[in-house]
Amino acid sequence: MKKLLALAALATAFHAAWAAQPLLTPAELSAQQAQASAPRVIDIRDPASYSAQHIPGAINAPYGKWRGPASNPGELLDAPKLTELAQSLGLTASTHAVIVSTGADATDFGAAARVYWTLKLLGLKELSILNGGMKAWTDAKLAQDQAVPQVARSQYQPQIDTSLLATREDVGQHIKLSNAALVDSRPDAFFLGKTRAPAAKLAGTLPGAQQLDFNQWFLPGTATFVDKSAAQKIAAQVKREQGQDMVAFCNTGHWAATDWFGLSEVAGLPGVKLYAGSMVDWTQSKDTPLMANQPSRFEALAYDAKQWWERKSK
Repeated sequence: MKKLLALAALATAFHAAWAAQPLLTPAELSAQQAQASAPRVIDIRDPASYSAQHIPGAINAPYGKWRGPASNPGELLDAPKLTELAQSLGLTASTHAVIVSTGADATDFGAAARVYWTLKLLGLKELSILNGGMKAWTDAKLAQDQAVPQVARSQYQPQIDTSLLATREDVGQHIKLSNAALVDSRPDAFFLGKTRAPAAKLAGTLPGAQQLDFNQWFLPGTATFVDKSAAQKIAAQVKREQGQDMVAFCNTGHWAATDWFGLSEVAGLPGVKLYAGSMVDWTQSKDTPLMANQPSRFEALAYDAKQWWERKSK
């Protein structure tokens, strides 16, 4: 029995050492690259920035490849496209993938978080984001090069983890039954219905939604994500009944990916989902969607007229 307990403890310790941390500092990533089982670094910046300089061994998969059409950028790509993307990057269920964005600002982090969420949705478990992105790596004066590594294509067949995804139908049921915490990740102007995304047909938010502005997750004036202790304090702002899901949403599932990441991966809360299509998807419904914080008809017409004039003046 003692031998079995010792083996179990060893296995637990091994797994704890193996499990990827959701956030890596540049120093931590650099140290891991020196190991035999180096992670797969996925640089999601534009091709020109990647070609100029990147982390040694990184492969380029621009953020645009992970997004939907202009009519609904947050729309989740279909399974064949996601499978092709994962296989082209040589990914498998056991790959430790590290996502690297520009690190320019808080909004940029949403790109890394959305890719992280997408890979987790595809069944990858070992995932990290380089905290502070390429800017932090450059500021740390760590190695960069222009070599483009050759990556062997995988035969990975993703198994979609639907527990991470909320559809329009799911959200409709949550609103009808009041059985989930709906988390609006957008700043005040969007949440209060004073503006809307270009592809959204209506301004406002989901009925019963709580606001958790994505900007709160970063150290002031930086694109550096806060630590677990601070993340748990931010997460505590969201109120939900025991056993309920949380559903993060924004305009197109970009800012909401940051809220999802902070709530689920850093603060460690269970049952957090992302509404990928978010308000653009919700307001494009053929049925009249339920809304809160909607502007008056006069305010909506005035906003549309302003947008028309600005487009015409360009």
